[in-house]
Amino acid sequence: MGTGLPLEGLVVVAIEQAVAAPFCTARLADAGARVIKIERPEGDFARGYDDVVAGQQSSYFVWLNRGKESLVLDLASETGKQSLRDLLGTADVLVQNLKPGALDRLGFGIESLRREHPRLIACSINGYGESGPLAERKAYDLLIQAESGLSSITGGPEEPARVGISLVDIATGATAHAAILEALIGRSISGRGAAISISMFDVMADWLTVPLLHHEGGRSPKRIGLAHPSIAPYGVFRTREGKPILISIQSDREWAKFAAEFLRDPTLARDPRFATNVARVANRAETDGLVAAAFAALDASGAEERLLRADVAFASVNDMAGLSGHPHLRRITVETPAGPVSYPAPAPIVDGPPRTYGPVPALGGSRAAAAAAPQEDA
Repeated sequence: MGTGLPLEGLVVVAIEQAVAAPFCTARLADAGARVIKIERPEGDFARGYDDVVAGQQSSYFVWLNRGKESLVLDLASETGKQSLRDLLGTADVLVQNLKPGALDRLGFGIESLRREHPRLIACSINGYGESGPLAERKAYDLLIQAESGLSSITGGPEEPARVGISLVDIATGATAHAAILEALIGRSISGRGAAISISMFDVMADWLTVPLLHHEGGRSPKRIGLAHPSIAPYGVFRTREGKPILISIQSDREWAKFAAEFLRDPTLARDPRFATNVARVANRAETDGLVAAAFAALDASGAEERLLRADVAFASVNDMAGLSGHPHLRRITVETPAGPVSYPAPAPIVDGPPRTYGPVPALGGSRAAAAAAPQEDA
């Protein structure tokens, strides 16, 4: 009996490790695709990133490999290569994040694969693209955060900082996922597969368009912590007892209401120093000073009551304990080799039967492994 999931029946071969490619293929597995994860004999190195899940499993691996099968292949051996050839003959999608040229050297160049399998959608993820001076470099998340300039606009004034999650990897995986779905739609129309190449650097450069344009327009962004470089007031202010609350004023109309309801001074909406966002940013210290004084005169409940009355967007400045107990946190539970694990649910909520999420595989745990085992070298 079918699952009714949109990608049911599709076969995905994933020659992957770390985060970016596994993020992409985990989403394909969630949607019903059969994802066969090819691992080295020692396994995806993300299996060893940490041991925080049940005291023995990697948080990264448990998060990004649910619903997949693990097939151990030594692609340096002829039997391993033959097993991969057999799999690719049945595959709809190939996702790989080996170094540029590595697949060619193994005898599986994308061009030749597509000639042999015209309906195959092959997605290659790399650091800096297929050519250029940095194409051969290893590329990991934090390296691209630094190389792209993302870290230069992250953190406080003192020094650059890492974004607190693997943002480059996640963004690249999400971009690959979207590109593969586009290619599947295209194949349903034309019958032809596609070759997709996605570099982590390109993904971040795209996402950094706004700060880049600010720089090229003569207003290079500065690091200002939990504030917005081009909108004011947009930042953290503390109440009388010291509770931090982050507020965001997105328009001059919102400012006028905020001035009247929260600051209790409607004339600030007409004051040329504050009447427009451009003026408020130019006079940020004075703007923030007015807001900070108003917050400091109120306790947290009073401040939140005024913010709600003024229809101002605001948020608590939470930590992971705050997220863990948050009333809006949706969770799923997946089976792992060490038992069930609960963690945040994928964001899309799709009408229809409730989604189920497959288990995290042990190394070599797959239907394909049983079929391939007799062919493996002793």
